[in-house]
Amino acid sequence: MSKLPKTASVVILGGGVMGASTAYHLASRGFKDVLLLEREPFFGMGATSRCAGGIRHQFKTEVNIRLSQASLPMIDAFEEETGQSALVQKCGYLFALTLEKDVEVFRKTVELQHVLGVQTEWLSGDEVRQLAAPCVFPDALAGSFNAEDGLADPNSIVMGYINAARRYGAVCITNCSAIGIDVSNNQVRKVQTSLGTIETKTVVNACGPWSASLGNEIGLEIPVFPLRRQWFVSEALPQLPPTFPFVIDFAQSLYFHREGSGLLSGMSNHNEKFGEDQNVNSEWELEHIEAAIQRMPLLENSGIQARQAGLYEMTPDAHPIIGPTPVEGFHLLSGFSGHGFMQGPICGKLMAEILIDGEATTIDVSMLDYNRFAEKRLIPEYNVV
Repeated sequence: MSKLPKTASVVILGGGVMGASTAYHLASRGFKDVLLLEREPFFGMGATSRCAGGIRHQFKTEVNIRLSQASLPMIDAFEEETGQSALVQKCGYLFALTLEKDVEVFRKTVELQHVLGVQTEWLSGDEVRQLAAPCVFPDALAGSFNAEDGLADPNSIVMGYINAARRYGAVCITNCSAIGIDVSNNQVRKVQTSLGTIETKTVVNACGPWSASLGNEIGLEIPVFPLRRQWFVSEALPQLPPTFPFVIDFAQSLYFHREGSGLLSGMSNHNEKFGEDQNVNSEWELEHIEAAIQRMPLLENSGIQARQAGLYEMTPDAHPIIGPTPVEGFHLLSGFSGHGFMQGPICGKLMAEILIDGEATTIDVSMLDYNRFAEKRLIPEYNVV
C-alpha cells in the first residue's frame, strides 16, 4: 500500500470511474503529485460497482449526446490505451415507447441525434415488437434503437484507469476517508483524512452520491442528491436470444439486458425519496418482478440469482456539475444522474483539461457549471431511466 504523502498538487476524492479517469488523465499528461483517495477497501465499490453497465448515445440534450460521442469510442479503445479490456458488448439499446407524449419527445430527440451524427433508428410499433422479443409490447407505439449502444464492465474500466495512472506516477490509496477540508481566505489549503493531513490547493470532489456532505464541510451547498435504484439478475434463461438488446420500457422506467446466461432487470421507483439507503427494498422488488414478468413472460418460471441496490447522484436537471466552485481550488465532477459510468472516460479527461489548461477543450461543457442552478440555467434531460 502506498504511503499517504504530506503534499499533493491535486487531491481527488472518490475512487469510482470519475476519480479514476481524472487521476489517469492528469497523470498521463505529466501532471505531478496526483493523489486519489477512496474510503472503501477497493476502488469502484461505491455507485460505479452497483450500476447496470449501460453505454449509450441516446440522450435528449446536445451536451449529453456529445459526451457520449466522445466517451464511447474511448471505451472501445480502452484496452489499447490502458492494457485492460472494458469487456464491451454492442448489443444495442432499444427504447420502447408506449405513450404518445414520449413518442413526440423521442422523435425530436432522434432528429437531434441525426443532426449531431448519431445514427439512431426510428422504429414503428411492429418493429419494436420484433426487435424486443421475447419481451412483449402489444402497446408499443414506436421506439428508437442504436446498434452502437450496449454494455461495458465498470470494474474493468475503474481498475484499468487506476493501474495506468499508477504507471504514470499517480498515488492511489484505498481505506482513506476525507474527514474535512481546511479553507483559508476562500482557498483550499489542506485535506484532513483518516490517515493524516495533506497540504494541497486543489481538490476534485468525485464522491458521486456522497458529494454534498463534502461541500457541507466548507459551507458549500452542492445540489447532488442520492436516490436509490435497484435491480436483480435471473437464473439462466436458455430461451433468450444471443442478440437480445438492452430493452427499456420507457414509460415504466423498466429495463432488461442479458447478464451472463440470465437476464438483468431494473425498474425505477418513482416514489423513492432521496437518501443513502442501499439495501434492496423487498416490497418494491415484488412490484418490479410483477411488471417485469408482464413484459418478459420467460421470467415467470425463473428464480433470482442476485439482487443489488445502489445510488444515483441526482441534480435538479439530471446533468452533472463539472468544474470549479465559489471556493477557490474546490472542483466538482459529480451529479451524473444515472449515466456517469458511460461518461466517465471523457469527463475525467475534461476535468484534467480544466485543471491543466484552464478550461475544457475537447468538448464545451461550460453550461454544466456550478452556478447554473442559482442563475436558473437548467438543462433538463428527458432520457433518464
